[in-house]
Amino acid sequence: MYVDGFVVPVPKKKVKAYMALAKKLGAIWREHGALTVRECLADDVKVGKWTSFPRSVKLKKDETVVFSWIEYKSRKDRDQCNKKVMADPRMKTMFDPKNVPFDGKRLIFGGFKVQVEV
Repeated sequence: MYVDGFVVPVPKKKVKAYMALAKKLGAIWREHGALTVRECLADDVKVGKWTSFPRSVKLKKDETVVFSWIEYKSRKDRDQCNKKVMADPRMKTMFDPKNVPFDGKRLIFGGFKVQVEV
């Protein structure tokens, strides 16, 4: 199992637009091989003294944190899926960096090998 994880600040007034976009994008990822796509809105996320989700994205007062992940069978499957997603013509119309409902410069992401699954 392989997971791509994301933490992103989203303006509170754009959460609905973000989730609508995420739903459409998630369907494309699933179509091209992702096993699951999850988008989670902060509920019990406090600012920590040294580090926290809000600190990690330099959260502003009018924003909230979204924590997301996409699961794949393997890194190879992830790489193939992402290649297909990036080549999908729908991405150009849906994912215009100038009009996305979040600040992509503060998006944190990375790929992880699952080590423990219970």
